[in-house]
Amino acid sequence: MFRRFFSSSRAIARGQPGWRAYVIGDVHGCLDLLDRLLSEIADDHTVRGPERGLIVLLGDLIDRGPDSAGVLKRLRELDLAGFRVVGLAGNHEEVLLKILAGDPTEVGGWLRFGGAETLQSYGADPAALDALSPAAAQRRIAAIVPAEDRHFLEQFADSMRFGDYFLVHAGIRPGVPTDQQTLRDLRWIREPFLTDTRDHGVVVVHGHTISETVEVVGSRIGIDTGAYATGRLTALGIEGDKRWLIDTIDGLHQGDDRLV
Repeated sequence: MFRRFFSSSRAIARGQPGWRAYVIGDVHGCLDLLDRLLSEIADDHTVRGPERGLIVLLGDLIDRGPDSAGVLKRLRELDLAGFRVVGLAGNHEEVLLKILAGDPTEVGGWLRFGGAETLQSYGADPAALDALSPAAAQRRIAAIVPAEDRHFLEQFADSMRFGDYFLVHAGIRPGVPTDQQTLRDLRWIREPFLTDTRDHGVVVVHGHTISETVEVVGSRIGIDTGAYATGRLTALGIEGDKRWLIDTIDGLHQGDDRLV
């Protein structure tokens, strides 16, 4: 579903016919910002008139921010009339799922880079893991994270095509067809992707790398505006040949010159 061949000769990228998409950058445990953005998206969708709605989350829903548990619960139970919701896996989901599947080697790095905040959001004390072996800490984490949250994350896709757009967490390896990308690149890549200005054959919409404002370089659009540090969680709207921005600080950006 949502597949359409891209023609590099087309001057303006188009979304999937019959759908209006809202692509949300890295949430990182910021439930308050997610709720605010979802409300603004619902209002914008209503104003624009009847159309099938799609919300795509670009991964890194968890870690760093204060309420990863709340974010996952909200999205598991989310029921927005007229919308389909799709989650894409980021590198933070990848690491947590490895731990939950029994890998103790990821525990130390995960705790340092946002996992401690995730455990706190479940009411656990990450300091209690300090005296444990990696294997024992892994078992404790697996007991803390509810099975329904693990199953929810396991259902996430790796990427998604939406008309002439390719939606993914981190980016792509330049010069490699989108259907031949590795999971490592889809979830972790920065360079050489970020500074590559060539036409990728699709417009790549991604998160993973924080920028002060939405960043457009060549045929990529980066929408990770550092929600957990800045208070700005951003969504890119796409319908037909139109695209627009909504964020939790400035609200709706209609006809932003950077995106036309």
